[in-house]
Amino acid sequence: MLGDVLLITENHKKVAKQILSHLDELSGDKIVLAIGGESGSGKTEIAHEIARNLKIRKTPAKVMHIDNYYLTSPVERTPWRMEHGLESIGYTEYDWEKINQNLKEFRQDQNQVTMPCIDLLTDQEDQLITSFKGLKYLIIEGLYAIQAEADLKMLIDLTYHDTKKAQFERGKEPPTEYRWQVLQREHEVIQSLRDRADLFVTKEYSIISAEK
Repeated sequence: MLGDVLLITENHKKVAKQILSHLDELSGDKIVLAIGGESGSGKTEIAHEIARNLKIRKTPAKVMHIDNYYLTSPVERTPWRMEHGLESIGYTEYDWEKINQNLKEFRQDQNQVTMPCIDLLTDQEDQLITSFKGLKYLIIEGLYAIQAEADLKMLIDLTYHDTKKAQFERGKEPPTEYRWQVLQREHEVIQSLRDRADLFVTKEYSIISAEK
């Protein structure tokens, strides 16, 4: 997302380095890593750090922010949610047809693809023309990223209460009473996806494997 604010800490760097060892255990020419978690939990920061480390290793990765794939625009989203109720909030708000199309294009090593890109400074819905040619890794990050088809799925185990400070510092949405209701609903939906995760990032920023 254009205009997003990254607050990268040593904890994010610590998690990113741990993830590399898990990626090394996977085989294949095309590997998709999904990073899910609640607002302010560090999804984008960790994805950035993983991609930065992979670039140093000469295996650059593309980061796919699936919050760019909402069916409603940033301007329309809150009115739409208020009209349809809090129960309408969840991964069904995403354009999964487009997400799956871009995932397919990645696995097919396509040279020219179009991805949505939200400009947070203008709330405009832009289009990004890019290439997946020769890229081994695609990192999907977003609230419900682990709902996507991926080779490795990681959930950051921090709630919106734990990340309140980070949310204020990033300032993406005003901290209104309705916003807290939205965060609670997102929390419930994300928790319902826990059994899809292969790895969890703990509150101490350690990585543990899920018990399948």
